[in-house]
Amino acid sequence: MNNETILKQLNWRYAVKKMDSSKKISATDWNTLSESLRLAPSSFGLQPWKFLVVQNPAIRKQLFEVSWKQSQVEECSHYVVIATRTDMKESDIQKFIDQTAKVRGIPAESLDGYKNMMIGDLVKGPRNQVIKWWAQRQAYIAMGFLMETAALLSIDTCPLEGLDPAEYDRILKLENTGYATVAAVACGYRHPEDKYQSAKKVRFDSKDVIEIIS
Repeated sequence: MNNETILKQLNWRYAVKKMDSSKKISATDWNTLSESLRLAPSSFGLQPWKFLVVQNPAIRKQLFEVSWKQSQVEECSHYVVIATRTDMKESDIQKFIDQTAKVRGIPAESLDGYKNMMIGDLVKGPRNQVIKWWAQRQAYIAMGFLMETAALLSIDTCPLEGLDPAEYDRILKLENTGYATVAAVACGYRHPEDKYQSAKKVRFDSKDVIEIIS
């Protein structure tokens, strides 16, 4: 994919307000979108998140009611709720260390220095008091990966923060699991009647937001 195509798709993308419920994302495309979430980067590589793909119509109806009644919740092909860790324990870090050792074929003990550094920062250090906010910042990286990948595949998205996180946690049974709802992304295809698809994208000029320090 060349530079021109990438920029074309990024300009094509917008936050879709009305989706075509008759159009569904193919299994192949969804696998790519799903992998974009799994492969997203995070601080220390710890992946302090969980992505709930809500396809049950009855549950979506409940979520719609606590999402400012935004129609995309029910209309979209795939509805992704992003939840993040509310705490961080030594066992969580050990799980990541064990996975790293397994994937890379090395002794887990060889990663003790890295493990202890993470424990010192995220478990025993002052950042432990703000783990919830730290984890949420990581989640928005994954959200960006999902939305850009979708745009490159000509699949529409709409990020949603207009929702009641506590009600989402109740409906999705996240309470007391160590995870809490942050935001959601509706994925699918724009409806021909969505008037916003013809609106010009409003962004500041590059000179106003990008500064080269040489």
